Amino acid sequence: MINFARNYRWRPRGRLFLPIKMRTILWDYDKHEVQMIDQRRLPARLEIVAFRSHQDIAAAIQNMIVRGAPAIGAAAAFGLALAARESKASDAAALLSDLETAAQTLRASRPTAVNLAWAVGRILRIAYSVTGSIEDVRRAILIEAQRLADDDVEVNKRMAEHGVSLIADGDTVIHHCNTGSLATVDYGTALGVIRMAHEQGKRVHVLVDETRPRLQGARLTAWELEQYGIPYEIISDNMAGHFLRRGQAQKVFFGADCIAANGDVANKIGTYMLALAAHDNSVPTYAVAPTSTIDLSLAHGGLIPIEERDPGEVLDIEFQGERVTPQGARARNPAFDVTPNRLITAIVTENGIVRPPFDKNLRTLFTG
Repeated sequence: MINFARNYRWRPRGRLFLPIKMRTILWDYDKHEVQMIDQRRLPARLEIVAFRSHQDIAAAIQNMIVRGAPAIGAAAAFGLALAARESKASDAAALLSDLETAAQTLRASRPTAVNLAWAVGRILRIAYSVTGSIEDVRRAILIEAQRLADDDVEVNKRMAEHGVSLIADGDTVIHHCNTGSLATVDYGTALGVIRMAHEQGKRVHVLVDETRPRLQGARLTAWELEQYGIPYEIISDNMAGHFLRRGQAQKVFFGADCIAANGDVANKIGTYMLALAAHDNSVPTYAVAPTSTIDLSLAHGGLIPIEERDPGEVLDIEFQGERVTPQGARARNPAFDVTPNRLITAIVTENGIVRPPFDKNLRTLFTG
C-alpha cells in the first residue's frame, strides 16, 4: 500500500471540495495500480492510497479503507485485474486457477456485502469466456472491471432519479451510515437521492446519526454533506426515536449490503432499530440499493451471513481522551443487522421503486 498526497481546492470558508471527476476508487492506467480514498482518515485528512496486489485490495476491504457495498464490489473487480497481472501462469488454464484463488481471498474479506461476490462472479465469467492468449484474458478482465466501475456511477444516478420523487420540499430526513460517493464509485445510493433533491432546489435537511461503533455517519456522511452544501445536524443513534416521535423527521433513508428475495434488508448495524422507531411513528422508510445487492437465492434475511468484527471497535472508543470501557471488558460487534420487510415502505433501485409485496415485486426487476 502506497500513500501519496494530492492537491485539492478549498472553499472560501475553508471546507474541502471533492476534486472534479475524483472517484472513490479508480485504476491508474500509467502505473497499473488501484487508487482509493482512505476512508479511515476522513474527515481529518483526505489521503489517496495505491495498491498493486489483490491481497492488499482484500486487506483494504477488510480494514475498511474502502467500504460501502458498491465500492467494495468495484474494488474486488479491480483486485482481480491486479491478480491477473500478478499471475506467473504460462497458459490460460493456470491463469484461471490463480484467479479462482484470488477470488476466494476477495470474497472472504467482507462476507455480508453481496455486491462483492456479485462483482467477483461477473469478472470470472468474462475471464472464462475469453478464447485467446493470457494477455487477452488480462485485457478483458481490466476492461470489464472498468466497465463495472463506470456502470456503478450511472446506476447511482438512475436510482437518484427514481428516488428523488420520495423527498418533498422542506423534508427533514434521518440518514443512517454512509451511502454517498464514498460508499460507491461516485454519486451515492441513499445519499445520492438526497443529493439530487438538493440539486433540484428542494429544501432538505438531514439528521445524520453517528452510526456507532465506527461512526461512518458522523465522520463520512457529515463530511460529504459539507461538500454538497446540504444542511445537516449530527445526532447520536439513540436520538432518532425522539425526533421521529415529535414529528421532526418526515423520512428515513439508508442503503443496503444485501437484500433477500422477500425484501428483508441487511444493512449497517442500527438500521433495524431505526426502522422500528420509524414504523411506530408512521414515518416512511426507504432502502436505496442497486439490483446487484439483491440476492434472490436467499429466501429471507435470516439466511444472510452477518459479519462479526473486532470487539476493539467497540471497546477502544475514547471520551475526552480517556478510554470509555473498563480494562478487561468484553464486547460483541456484529457489523450488520437485518430489517424485516414489514418495516420498509419501499426499495429504490436503478430500475424503479419497488413496493410490497417484495417477494413478488423484487423478482420483476430481473424478469423484465
